[in-house]
Amino acid sequence: MRQNLASLILLESFYYGSVTMTQQNTPKIAVIGFGEAGSCLCQGWGRSDVRAFDIKQLGDSEIAAGKTRQMQEAGVIIGDDAASTAREADMIFSTVTADQAHAAARAVAAGIRQGAYFFDLNSCAPSTKQKNAAIITEAGGHYVDVAVMATITPKYHQTAMLVAGEHAEAAIALMLALDMKPVHVPGPVGRASTIKMIRSVLVKGIEALTAECFSAATIAGVADEVAASLDASQTKDGWKDQAAYNMERMTTHGIRRAAEMREVAITLADLNIAGRMTAGTIAWQDQLGNLGLSLLDTEGLEPRLSAIHTALDAQKDD
Repeated sequence: MRQNLASLILLESFYYGSVTMTQQNTPKIAVIGFGEAGSCLCQGWGRSDVRAFDIKQLGDSEIAAGKTRQMQEAGVIIGDDAASTAREADMIFSTVTADQAHAAARAVAAGIRQGAYFFDLNSCAPSTKQKNAAIITEAGGHYVDVAVMATITPKYHQTAMLVAGEHAEAAIALMLALDMKPVHVPGPVGRASTIKMIRSVLVKGIEALTAECFSAATIAGVADEVAASLDASQTKDGWKDQAAYNMERMTTHGIRRAAEMREVAITLADLNIAGRMTAGTIAWQDQLGNLGLSLLDTEGLEPRLSAIHTALDAQKDD
């Protein structure tokens, strides 16, 4: 309700001129980066007046031609470069690859107009977002830290997004007017991306563990049995309860489990599987197991983590 009210207030002020926009009825939109995220946003909005640019337009001729065709089929107005594409826009959405996010911010800064909103949807470290914010702010734009929290298909522009930073509330009102689904995260630029980055440790880590586990299981001819065993051992605990349980198990049995995982590493090597995730597991189990902690009488995730990190700090001091 609060976000919808904010949207109405901002749009009303937009119509009556207290918010500077380049059009009287609707803000102009630019999209920098026309991969999956950028194209899905445009498809979801269903507008024919969105300007877009992708760096691949300037690359290999065959790749550039393919990118141009994709943008033509999407019905967007094709820009020549990032700066000119952004120049007249009120809302600029940066949807490039993570390694190009800083370069995209710098390129847009060369053309961004005063008071335009720069929505940084890229999956970057908080420090990268803060550097991007400094560039956009210095150029006169309003920087918005946005974290896309799910695969952008099948919900397209309505995919859940966290929004943080000084201009978050005004930016959310503009996003709501585009029928997007932003959620305000109170705090400075980097707060939204912090949540996504740390969440990715688990989400992407599980994906990598899955690849390592089931590649080995398939080669060994035991994929069905491994899957059935995992299904049988699943619990309905929430992640915090599961994490608290894991911390106690690792401090109590870490040394033994590290030894077991070394045998797992040998098994994987015998199957010609690179045990990258297994190597990390050995290091974690070994480190926590060697702390000599008993957490059975310590309840909850935060107290258990506090005890672990106190012990780790004490090791550094020795």
